[in-house]
Amino acid sequence: MTDRPLMARATAVWLIDNTTLSFKQIGDFCGMHELEVQGIADGDVAAGVKGFDPIANNQLTLEEIRRGEADPSYRLKLKVNPAAIGEEKRRGPRYTPLSKRQDRPAAILWLVKFHPELSDAQIAKLVGTTKPTIQAIRERTHWNIAAIEPIDPVALGLCRQSELDAAVQKAAERKAREGTLMSDDERRKLVSTQVSLSMAPEPRLPSAIAGLETFSLRDRRDDREEEEGDETPLPDIRDADSFFNLPGDGGSGDDDEEEAGRR
Repeated sequence: MTDRPLMARATAVWLIDNTTLSFKQIGDFCGMHELEVQGIADGDVAAGVKGFDPIANNQLTLEEIRRGEADPSYRLKLKVNPAAIGEEKRRGPRYTPLSKRQDRPAAILWLVKFHPELSDAQIAKLVGTTKPTIQAIRERTHWNIAAIEPIDPVALGLCRQSELDAAVQKAAERKAREGTLMSDDERRKLVSTQVSLSMAPEPRLPSAIAGLETFSLRDRRDDREEEEGDETPLPDIRDADSFFNLPGDGGSGDDDEEEAGRR
């Protein structure tokens, strides 16, 4: 359970207005700096904030305040509410603000690409999504897969770097226990946030011609004929007369024989 009261700044405003506690005592109780509490008292900080009564809201007792007013070195203790024990533990999927929900597919694609060892349950816990969405992006059947660019979820603010590192380490330990080690390609994909942000985006083919990378209009028989034709030796073109079959001075014998036959 947290050791700070609800609405700490509003609680500090109430304690300043209704008690004689020192600024240090109020700051220690509300988790604030002493100078910030002094700024609230001077009206420079939290202007217009309405005080929040910690006694009426079952966070502090009047006896605790009296004890603190009598001893300036006494530290106020937050009242323990037995019904609130364990409530700070998050249950269910992570809540994602509406302004960041459109970034979840990009974060999922980044995790699937750079951390393939993570399970669907781990990804769903990190970015607060559902397993069908993860499966659709993993199989590239998502309705908007052509427009999704992989972005680090830490850079998007969907999770903390410590949470991501813990999930990756847990997945690596699970693979080690199962006896399946990561390949060299998978190890190279385990890059840091700074490296992933500095990487250039991958070239993408237009969706209209996707899947036609190996399509060709050329006949393979033409390629084979060209390969076979390359084996024939090329003529020697250093002698221009022999190359163009030009008759020389001694090459008029054929013409003389033809004229003799006519006679």
